[in-house]
Amino acid sequence: MDPSLRAARVATFVYFVLNGTLVGMWVVQIPAIEKRVGISHSTLGGFLVLLGLGAFVGMQVAGRLADRLGTRVVVPATGVLCSAALVLPGLPRDPWTLAGALLVFGFGNGCLDVSMNAHAVHVEKAYDRPVMSAFHATFSVGGVIAALVGAGAASAGMSPAATLGATGVVGIVTALVSARGLLPAAPASATATAEGEGEPATKLRTAPRHIWVLAAVALMIMLCEGAANDWSALHLKTILGAPASTAAFGYGTYAAAMTIGRLLTDRLSARFGPVAILRYGSAMAAVGITIVALSPWIWPVFAGWALFGLGLSGLIPQLFSAAGHADPSAAGTNVSRVAGLGYLGMLAGPAVIGWTTHLVPLNHTFLLMTVLCVIAAATAGILRTGSDRTREMAQSSR
Repeated sequence: MDPSLRAARVATFVYFVLNGTLVGMWVVQIPAIEKRVGISHSTLGGFLVLLGLGAFVGMQVAGRLADRLGTRVVVPATGVLCSAALVLPGLPRDPWTLAGALLVFGFGNGCLDVSMNAHAVHVEKAYDRPVMSAFHATFSVGGVIAALVGAGAASAGMSPAATLGATGVVGIVTALVSARGLLPAAPASATATAEGEGEPATKLRTAPRHIWVLAAVALMIMLCEGAANDWSALHLKTILGAPASTAAFGYGTYAAAMTIGRLLTDRLSARFGPVAILRYGSAMAAVGITIVALSPWIWPVFAGWALFGLGLSGLIPQLFSAAGHADPSAAGTNVSRVAGLGYLGMLAGPAVIGWTTHLVPLNHTFLLMTVLCVIAAATAGILRTGSDRTREMAQSSR
């Protein structure tokens, strides 16, 4: 294997870990920052909408820049921007300054998110086999690093400003040093034929409608992810009466299954194809969340959250990959569309579940996610590629 390609894959892993660490460090510092600024939980919730808005705008900007300037330029630049912006939420002592800081940090996070995913698409294209899910798994590794570093900094008595500032400096250095491993340009597919002799086996339809269908599916899946993040522990505590220490394992079970699933998905996708991953993964998630919604016992609920996380784990990487491969010259723009709409779904998920609890009990609101997963499974054919058709023909001929 070309050493430069291996180096590009390692560098992409580093940027995903970096992004997960930067976001995680902000999350770890939320209680201390909220107390210092003197705002309520509801006010903080409104400010988090600004963080999401900044991320959405950043995704759209970075996607177009990645296509125009190349990911080798944009990825390290956005890594530096996101790292530097992390310092800002640790500085304010009044609410409005914090709101502005979160808007800027959200913008930097959105820029880094899309640009590194666009580069991941180019790496996957050069490998000519699925590698996207493993990148997403390492984002979770960054969250673990943030939790450990944040706990250590808090026990040492470091202020949020000092902790976020030190992390930002390390992030800037990491972003700049890792840039040398990135691919110089979007590579041609190893399976591409000469011009005029056909299309790559993995190339998808490039009509804008196709991209927006992918984006709509991403919105549904990430709405489910957002709801699980915010409501899993509360469901166990309020509906099943579990103590807080036990309830926390609801999210932990889901997150662990999600990480394990993403580490396995690339191999499964290479063998069975992205259509199968989306179809059967969504179906598994539907079964899992239905168990959570209907079971009156704690242990089946844990199993349901595990199935839900395992089923969802490989779906977003497949959608991002499909968007990027649809038109390699516009990979950044297409990924930004899918990621942007998906991110809005993740922000909306907790709110949608919260609003629905005014009508039905919390556990029954989860059946909405069952419906969304079933719809996602039914639309799996949107990921069908030339290699999938070849695989299906070979199986039918046996």
